[in-house]
Parts: sequence; structure tokens; C-alpha cells
Amino acid sequence: MTEFDGLPVLRSPIAIAAFEGWNDAADASTAVVEHLEQVWDAREVAVVDPEEFYDFQVNRPLITLVEEERRIEWPSTRFLVASPPGAKHDVVLIRGIEPSLRWRTFCGEVLEICHSLGVEKLVLLGALLADVPYSRPLPISGTVTGRSAAQEKIKLTPTRYEGPTGIVGVLQESARRAELDAMSFWVHVPHYASNPPCPKATLALLHRLEEVLDLPVPMADLAEESAEWEDRVRAAAAQDAELAEYLRDLEERAGDAIKPLSGDEIAVEFEKYLRRRGGSHGPTHGTW
Repeated sequence: MTEFDGLPVLRSPIAIAAFEGWNDAADASTAVVEHLEQVWDAREVAVVDPEEFYDFQVNRPLITLVEEERRIEWPSTRFLVASPPGAKHDVVLIRGIEPSLRWRTFCGEVLEICHSLGVEKLVLLGALLADVPYSRPLPISGTVTGRSAAQEKIKLTPTRYEGPTGIVGVLQESARRAELDAMSFWVHVPHYASNPPCPKATLALLHRLEEVLDLPVPMADLAEESAEWEDRVRAAAAQDAELAEYLRDLEERAGDAIKPLSGDEIAVEFEKYLRRRGGSHGPTHGTW
């Protein structure tokens, strides 16, 4: 580990982590961490030494020019710290690349830094390709480990996936063994529109993070970018009869599976939204 001027003392920090590679369809999950880094003006506090964990012929270092001086940037995993306005917790942002080697040792180093920073909860982000209609809210599935009852609180759809896993799955299991509360969110990205970026998927993960952090997250232009992304997919379908038919089938299947929210459920969700935005604790006249 490389430290920068020592590790800071933080307020009950929550860590949010995303990794490039197998876990990151359409770059949707790493885009979340990059977005939060910018809107919260996060500062870097530590870096995992990449020497033991990466095949540099697969993830090559980059040469950059800094004030006309050539420097090499090595692929690695960075830790940044942010203090969102109005938040009760500081946030640790973990942005990395899925390692090529020694995954268990890598997870141990990541968790050691989390421990040194006093992290109380770890939120892992991922994105997977799926048969989902682009025009509907993109589903998010995941798992919760540890003492937290967050799975019921945030109505997380549990995953029953069995098969190959990436560093997100391995790190969550390592956190469980280390008795650190952890949860993972996986956004389902339409496989027929998986070229990055996918702002709609990034936006879906950010909204879920708002629930976990219980504070508003500045979304910048993501809503507009998401609408533009949908327009591009819609235009592509208009020019491809086979794709259009496939999308109609997805829409029909999604429509059959939709269960409308009850009035009480709508009220609860709206109260949570208003609380995060600093508004009243319930619907007001004219809201509906």
C-alpha cells in the first residue's frame, strides 16, 4: 500500500467500490464511482501497489504528460475520501481494475485499508448483461452479508446466481469472513445496447446508493444523458425489424411481471425521496 500524508480520521465511513473488467458491463458501475469522485470533490488517500496483482501485458501502464514531463501511470486500485454535504458519514470511494493474480491476497489488502480507515459498511457495485427492455427501469439485484438488515429495508431483489464470479463476489465473501457488513448491487444492462457508456444503468445504481446513504446525490446531466441513450436505442430499433420485434417481446414479458405498488408503498417511497432532498416527511396538497 502507498499512503498519501497518512490516512485521515473519518466519521463512520461507508465504502463504495467498483472494478473495471468482468464486473462492469458498459462501464456502468465504475462510472458511478467516477461521478461521485467529481461531484463530491474526493481526494486520494491510498493506492494498492499493483506489482503483485496485475499482468501488465493485459493491463498495460500508460504514459502521460504532466507539465511536459513524461510519467507512467500503473493500473491499480485507488482509495479516495469524500465528505458529502449534509451527510452523517464520510464516504470512501474505491476505484480499481479486476486483478489478474492473487485475488485472496488482493482482497486482504483492500480490507486492511478499509479497516485502517474505519469503514463500517462496504457497498460493492457491478453491472451485468441481461434480457431486459431498455424503456423500463433497469432491474437491480444483489446480496447482503453481515449483521445488516438492509436487504429488507431497501427491498433488494436477492440473486440466485450460481457460476463463475468476479472480484466483486470474491471481495464480498472476504468481507463476510472479516465480519464487515457488505452488500452488492448489480444493475442489469440490456445486452443489445451494451456499448459504453450506459447512463441509465449508472443512474439506477446512483439512486440505489441514495437509499443506502440516505442523502441526495447530485446527478448532474445523467437524467438528460439517459433520455438521449433511450432515444438512440429506439432509433436503432426503428431501423432493424428483428431488433424491434425482440424488444416488443421483452416489453410484453416485462409487463406481465410488473406488480403495481400499493398506495402505502408509494407514500413510503415518496417520503424517503423528500427526506433525502430536504423536503417534508409526507405528501403535500397538489403532489399527486
